[in-house]
Amino acid sequence: MILKFINREEELKSLDLAWKSNNSEFFVVYGRRRVGKTELIKKFSKDKKHFYYLAKKQDLDLEKEEFQNKFSEKFNIFLGDNRNFEDLFSKISEVMSLKEKLIVVIDEFPYWIAKDESILSKFQYIWDEILKEKKIFLILCGSYVSVMEDKVLGNKSPLYGRRTGQLLIEPMKVKHIKSFLPKYTIEDQIKTFGAIGTIPFYLREFDDSQGFFDNIRETFLNKANILNKEADFLLRDELREINVYFNILKSIIDGATSMSEIAGKSRVNITNINKYLNILIYLKLIKKIKPITSSPKDKNYLYYLEDNYFRFWLSYIYPYQSEIEENPEFVLKLIEKDYSNYIGTIFEDFCQKIIKKFDIKITKLGLKAGKWWYKNKEIDLVAINEHTTEILFGECKWKDNVQTQKILEQLKIKSKDVKWSNDKRKEYFVLFAKSFNKKIKEKNVYCFDLKDIERVIRK
Repeated sequence: MILKFINREEELKSLDLAWKSNNSEFFVVYGRRRVGKTELIKKFSKDKKHFYYLAKKQDLDLEKEEFQNKFSEKFNIFLGDNRNFEDLFSKISEVMSLKEKLIVVIDEFPYWIAKDESILSKFQYIWDEILKEKKIFLILCGSYVSVMEDKVLGNKSPLYGRRTGQLLIEPMKVKHIKSFLPKYTIEDQIKTFGAIGTIPFYLREFDDSQGFFDNIRETFLNKANILNKEADFLLRDELREINVYFNILKSIIDGATSMSEIAGKSRVNITNINKYLNILIYLKLIKKIKPITSSPKDKNYLYYLEDNYFRFWLSYIYPYQSEIEENPEFVLKLIEKDYSNYIGTIFEDFCQKIIKKFDIKITKLGLKAGKWWYKNKEIDLVAINEHTTEILFGECKWKDNVQTQKILEQLKIKSKDVKWSNDKRKEYFVLFAKSFNKKIKEKNVYCFDLKDIERVIRK
């Protein structure tokens, strides 16, 4: 596969504008692993004077020495002996000819924080007293989102208020799957979304000259491929008590969604479960949601997997590791047989992400989309506009030849249970499916199949 840089125009524009400014710049760039932070930074700095350093989990004196040696080697300068990072950056600012802004990138900065949290105060001094008035563009980058938000960006951090900009790098949008896999049909794009989400690193592992399940065989079921063990490696790299986290994630996959259910199924004491769940939220692996019509004070949260790669891995790889060793084709057949059931919830999420793209006569500005439930009743997709009191109810069926009239009637009945501006709201109804037996032509009712989805994805 030919690797190419896809999207990130806004992020690149922000970095370029800062680089062209007459001021020194201090950016914080962060986001979950494999989301493309390093590729973005390397793309931005490629034709500019820059120094990139990947932090390691080792003693900071060793890191300082390695940083200094690599810097000296790259720019062919002598930096002498320096006791600490403050002396080193002071020396760099003295000996470098900074006619052009110098980009200095420290990737995986949280590793240094974990070794010695005083590094934050040291970099406060480095920025305030050494770099702030120089032609320097300092970038601190990290994958551990909670550390970057709390320790680097948080209001109790020594670095608080120093940054001139920050970028939270999110996964790609669903429309960008087509850019990675241009030969894939919209059906295969959605299947791919269900297995690996929109993480660029994972998308590049798929080959669109092969079918979807062929790619599953060559990646997830191939011990030599990174997708086979990536989830295990990522969690072991970030967390202790690894089996506890796996049990929690697996319990959510198996249908536990409330805090008490998750604690029970994962055998974690209810008094401790919140701590574990919050760490998984920080890692962007799970999310907690509440009905879209809930008030801000409502605490009726449910927990769901946010990361589709982990969802797929925990569903089909983690439980069948012995079978994959002995007979991967058996596991592949199991996946093929079950995948339509698996992807049902994912199709709901996919439709929710693109709902604003469709030609629905609801006011899009201020529209918020999510799920709705109450006791044993649930609606796949509900979107509300609080400014115009418009509400949209949606059902998403990953099936062919869906019986449109029957599904619409059921949806209308369920919509009456949604208590939200009932006396003055304007209602819309939308059905999503692979295909329909027929499309209903009725005011404020919309039916979209895979062909319709493909058209809006192209926009």
